[in-house]
Amino acid sequence: MPVTGWDHVSFPAGDPEAILDFYKRLGFATIHEEEFRSGKYPVFAIAIGENAKLNFHGPAFWQDPNFDARGPTALPGCGDFCFVFDGTIEEAVELIEKAGAKVAYGPFDQPGGADRGRRLGTSVYTRDPDGNLVEFMTYPATGRHPVWGSVPGGE
Repeated sequence: MPVTGWDHVSFPAGDPEAILDFYKRLGFATIHEEEFRSGKYPVFAIAIGENAKLNFHGPAFWQDPNFDARGPTALPGCGDFCFVFDGTIEEAVELIEKAGAKVAYGPFDQPGGADRGRRLGTSVYTRDPDGNLVEFMTYPATGRHPVWGSVPGGE
């Protein structure tokens, strides 16, 4: 297959200022923030590693009836993002809490995307200001937490 990865994914932002602040507190670098703030560009993004980004469409853009290059039912809070975290699951929990957010689910072990979905990792979840689900996954699985699916309310 000639597809080797993903470049970007886009989501509507209900509260761009809160979204920017939240992801910066988690340590993400921003892309096009100045252009977005100055009104020169309708999108801002957070960098995901060296070669990918998560775009957020500002309200003026995604609410424009003439803008239809998006998911027709996408609204703020529709995202479910999983980021590979280069650290321990305890460090991921600490990062979430230091950013002023709360752990929504986990930590628990579950299959991630590594090894074509066959590798277990350990995940912890929070929510961003728009309600998007934000997951941090560490590899390998710790083996100290229940496996996904066996946790009441687990995602």
